[in-house]
Amino acid sequence: MPPVPRPVRRLDPILVDRIAAGEVVERPASAVKELVENAIDAGASSIEVTIEAGGRRLIRVVDDGAGMSADDLTLAVERHATSKLPNGDLTRIDSLGFRGEALPSIGAVARLCLTSRTADAETGSTLVVDAGIKGEVRPAPGPRGTRIEVTDLFSATPARLKFLKSDRAEALAIADGLRRLAVAQPRIRFAFRSESGSALVFPAEAGDDAPLRRLVAVLGPDFGASSAPLAMAREGFALAGHIGLPSYHRGAGNQIHFTVNGRPVRDRLLLGAVRGAYADTMSSDRHPVLGLAIICDPGLVDVNVHPAKTEVRFREPGLVRALIVSAIHETLRQVGARSASTGAARTLDALQPSHSSPIMRPAMTAHAGRGAWSGRVPLPTRLPSFGAPAEYGAPPRYGSPEGSSDDAYQAGFPEVDFSRAGFGEAPQALFAGDLAPPAADLRQSEIEPPHDDHPLGAARAQLHETYIVAQTSDGIVLVDQHAAHERLVYERLKRERAAGGIARQGLLIPDVVEMAPEDAERLIAAAADLDRLGLTVEPFGTGAVLVREVPVALADSATRRLLEDILTALDESGLEEGSADGTEGGPLGRRLDAILSRMSCHGSIRAGRRLRPEEMNALLREMEATPFAGTCNHGRPTFVELKLADIERLFGRR
Repeated sequence: MPPVPRPVRRLDPILVDRIAAGEVVERPASAVKELVENAIDAGASSIEVTIEAGGRRLIRVVDDGAGMSADDLTLAVERHATSKLPNGDLTRIDSLGFRGEALPSIGAVARLCLTSRTADAETGSTLVVDAGIKGEVRPAPGPRGTRIEVTDLFSATPARLKFLKSDRAEALAIADGLRRLAVAQPRIRFAFRSESGSALVFPAEAGDDAPLRRLVAVLGPDFGASSAPLAMAREGFALAGHIGLPSYHRGAGNQIHFTVNGRPVRDRLLLGAVRGAYADTMSSDRHPVLGLAIICDPGLVDVNVHPAKTEVRFREPGLVRALIVSAIHETLRQVGARSASTGAARTLDALQPSHSSPIMRPAMTAHAGRGAWSGRVPLPTRLPSFGAPAEYGAPPRYGSPEGSSDDAYQAGFPEVDFSRAGFGEAPQALFAGDLAPPAADLRQSEIEPPHDDHPLGAARAQLHETYIVAQTSDGIVLVDQHAAHERLVYERLKRERAAGGIARQGLLIPDVVEMAPEDAERLIAAAADLDRLGLTVEPFGTGAVLVREVPVALADSATRRLLEDILTALDESGLEEGSADGTEGGPLGRRLDAILSRMSCHGSIRAGRRLRPEEMNALLREMEATPFAGTCNHGRPTFVELKLADIERLFGRR
């Protein structure tokens, strides 16, 4: 049966308001955001938010802003009525709210009660809107500012209630929105209270460091010591704030805070720029922590592209992205070898002795008239002597066995044969840069640089042929030698590529590597890109490639493993061959960097190699001079620093 044609009719105004409210008020957090933004635009210095039942039963927002007169109160609940577009110019919006939809939209789906008073009024005014039906304005007592109460949210649209999450989830969404507003407005006091949790209060901050103090209050006390200040301007755009170090990261991206002219936004362009900026220093499944503010002329950004106003559109998106990437890169480059403070905390937690350990809590039992240990660790029959009596002579050198000569052990390090260790004759070949190794017969006083002169201190020992222990003026540093040198090799290869070409070495006998035919085809398709990186490959029949040249830094690498890692890098880069943009931040530049990152692993000091003191110190000095040295190419920390005060607390000396 064909449908019966029906005449076109105009919808009821209240129904129109309820339909339109769905775009603005999606959940309680949306209503809170709109009301708080109105309070900020009113010049409030303190804003308090109270909710019940996740915002369904009650939302109360109280501010000490300019307030509204009785006439303004009447117009404020009319659709498309606003005080924030005095000249009607949508190209230059300098306020958070401007659509004139928040109050009528909320009043259409709930019971809305507004009470407001201006500074020069003897009394305030109140108005109630119940499910779209507006009451009369009446006098009411109250302080300067505005008090808004929203009760029974979505009572006029019961279907929307079915799609809300639990009260706890809705309360968390409201708290997250308030945190973002608090980051954007550090000089305003924010308070949030609910019946299910403790109060969340951000006091008003003052002074030049107000943004940082607010970021620390929102992101946690570790952020201050694990972040770096950032400031850069370019062609009408200014970027300022603080960014977390690459070793200070999270499993989700909810602690990336961006504001544009004081408006908190969650824009894909900005988030993508941040991901690109941290790509070389952080694992792909981790997210940085930062708070950045973009300041520009209102005419350079369109904030009217989404009803929730969380997305923006820049007139020059490429310029904004390049500004973010270059500013983060430059800031991290200046930071150098610095790691997040949380690494030391995790290390101390790992070193804390367990209270259930049998060594810490031995159990004594009576047996044959003598005390005996009943734990899993037996008491040794003869305890070692740590303080040798004078008649036994001077104790042996630290780190050397009794009877060993000083030539075999210097400064606590075992003597290492360079040729057997696989380093060749000169230790400086390990490192990128002109580092001259000290003479082989240096004594302890000669190989110990002054602690205060070097942030990473002087090498003291090598543990398990993998970790370097260095002493600083106020603590110790534990370095992962492979992760650290991997970063050094990677940065060296990038510098050579940027300078005009990576130094390469021809193979006396070209290496033929057999592989799956499809893998060989992918490598040959990327041959032009690989040649830029000092690796020359040619086809050699079906399912094989011929390697003629390799980068000098990777001359001793296993060719097959190198090609396998390059294939993985080609898969992970997700970029097609033949990209035209070869700049550092372009598609081809990112593709080449991804390949270099994989290649650098093969030119690095492997775990299990024994290093001489001068080699370890040379590694530490180059880490201090290399950007991004705090993390390896995959985002893992290269070193952990423990302050002397932390070590003293570990042993109960503080």
